[in-house]
Amino acid sequence: IQKVNDNNLVPGFHSMAAFDLLQRISKMFNTSTLMPPQFRGPENFGNCVIAVNMAQRMNADVMMVAQNLYVVHGNPAWSSKFMIATFNQCGKYSSIHYKETGKPNTDSWGCIAWAKELATGEILEGPEITIGIAKKEGWYSKSGSKWQSMPQQMLRYRAASWFIRTTAPEISMGLQSVDEVIDAEPI
Repeated sequence: IQKVNDNNLVPGFHSMAAFDLLQRISKMFNTSTLMPPQFRGPENFGNCVIAVNMAQRMNADVMMVAQNLYVVHGNPAWSSKFMIATFNQCGKYSSIHYKETGKPNTDSWGCIAWAKELATGEILEGPEITIGIAKKEGWYSKSGSKWQSMPQQMLRYRAASWFIRTTAPEISMGLQSVDEVIDAEPI
């Protein structure tokens, strides 16, 4: 058996030693009362292992990942604010900016998220999200929807999450935002 240098061991699934380390780290977080309930306790140990692994792969803080990773109808999803913060801190782009479109409080009211690619100076824009789209997709009228009570915030969150997934999908790791997963469920 080859001796593993502990200074270079990275938790993960690539070796037994790395997997053991991943489980040891996860055990500590899994027993902490500071962890969200979906990652705490013996029945959620697997969820905690996955959250710790995701944090390690993203080079992010475990608590930050755990506090922003939700399980909605069996699907993992990020909070929109986490996706935006991660994009803003990645170093490849300027912070996300928002351009409002259409007329407020009408179906044409919309938002486009955009940022500048730092290496080239190119302005990158995401798809336009409008109240009309929210209505056509059924997001607006869904029971408990925030689209009616805070439309500007929802326009920005949705515009940002679509922009991130089309511009830098590695940041979201293929996951949707919580709002998107909730909105995608049948009424």
